[in-house]
Amino acid sequence: MATSFKSIRARAAKRKGGEKALAALLPKAPDQKALAKLADDRVLSEMTKRIFCAGFVWQVIDAKWDGFEAAFLGFEPKKLLHKPDEFWEKLTSDTRIVRNGQKIMTVRSNARFILDIAAEHGSFGKFLSQWPVTDQAGLLELLAKRGARLGGNTGQYLLRFLGKDGFVTSRDVIACLRDAGVELSQTATSKRDLRKIQDQLNIWAKESGLPYAHISRICAMSMGENYAAETLLKMRGEE
Repeated sequence: MATSFKSIRARAAKRKGGEKALAALLPKAPDQKALAKLADDRVLSEMTKRIFCAGFVWQVIDAKWDGFEAAFLGFEPKKLLHKPDEFWEKLTSDTRIVRNGQKIMTVRSNARFILDIAAEHGSFGKFLSQWPVTDQAGLLELLAKRGARLGGNTGQYLLRFLGKDGFVTSRDVIACLRDAGVELSQTATSKRDLRKIQDQLNIWAKESGLPYAHISRICAMSMGENYAAETLLKMRGEE
């Protein structure tokens, strides 16, 4: 039997200076109603940002983001899908953005993905709000299969930044799960591993009554380097 979440939370609170200090470091609880109202262009914008941030310095992407919004026409999926090949070719030399040809083309692919989902569910935000939080592993599999470059941690961070309740399998979260008795492979990235992680977090969610985003963050703060509160506040989107 895995360690109880109560003991993990107690360890995290001790490391951060008490329960009150720990609570102050937790993100806002995800809002399903706000997620359901999310416009498709904002979903595509966030998808693109997460893809370009992968393997890159996040601050550089953030600093250029106004240029990305302009270059990609506000990330309106229908507008982008009506653009000819020449439009996309010109983007590879557009200094307003990071000129990575393969990542640029994911915008067109993901615009189609978003519109396909919206046709089925009304909008991508509604689709996300209706997907059960007890099966993030299944949602991540769908993102990886139907989206472009949305596998691995990119998909997890996308859901986090869009406001979908869920976990991020950072190094410290994985360490916490292993310490609690969950048997995971060395990389902990397989479907089997994600299912094990999901199953354990479902147990902890039932035990604690907390959102998965809080459980994930508390796990991260219970293990590894004990970052100062100021540093953690700057790392809000990460674990």
